[in-house]
Amino acid sequence: MTRHDRLTRILELASERGEISVHALVEELDASPATVRRDLDELATQQLITRTRGGARASAIAYDLPLKYKTARQADEKQRIAAHAVSLVGPGQVIGLNGGTTTTLVAESIATEPHLQDLRHGERLTVVTNALNIAHDLTVRQHVRIILTGGTARTRSYELVGPLAVHTLTQVTLDIAFLGVNAVDVEHGAMGHHEGEAAISRLMAEAARRVVVVADSSKLGRTALAPFVEPRRVDLLITTTEADPAAVDTFRDAGIDVAVV
Repeated sequence: MTRHDRLTRILELASERGEISVHALVEELDASPATVRRDLDELATQQLITRTRGGARASAIAYDLPLKYKTARQADEKQRIAAHAVSLVGPGQVIGLNGGTTTTLVAESIATEPHLQDLRHGERLTVVTNALNIAHDLTVRQHVRIILTGGTARTRSYELVGPLAVHTLTQVTLDIAFLGVNAVDVEHGAMGHHEGEAAISRLMAEAARRVVVVADSSKLGRTALAPFVEPRRVDLLITTTEADPAAVDTFRDAGIDVAVV
């Protein structure tokens, strides 16, 4: 297990259990006590956990792990989702991307997709985003024009939120909005954990001619604090073959187009 994987697993266990001991982590991670203590000290330095005598306690991470610790989750699923998403994009279109691990991979696919790099018969793609990391990654790509919203940056997700972000999104029209979610179900639609981020995602959906929700199998049938897209506004849900077929059928029965990749 790599150090990144250990840190991610420690955060997940702390989130699930509230408090966890060094002894339990040694068994869970198959690592030495010294290694576990170093990992706990590192996470405590980043204020992601609180060290206790003999272990650690969950901090404010209980529902919202920093983006860099989420990237390994369902990585293969998210890559497949991103590949299908970028196949829907054409040169010259205006694309919206909110923040998150899946939309970050969509952005990476946009950066490297050959049919979008060929500008002989089309204009540059425009990407509108409130995610600092996505804007950073795409700015150097000659075939992509970046519009980054203003706003206040959230350190866990790298997303910009607040009135300045709202203002930007009221001034644009999008061909497609690719929206990552923390949860999605047929009753509430697409949902996020943070109300500020959800407000920006909602505006992105309202500005789009087509709304595409990108969600790995772990997000289906779950709920989160802040709904931002009603089910009737979801034009396409892209998920994966790992998803429960019964869960996929509930979306289709509700009239939502689903692509399983």
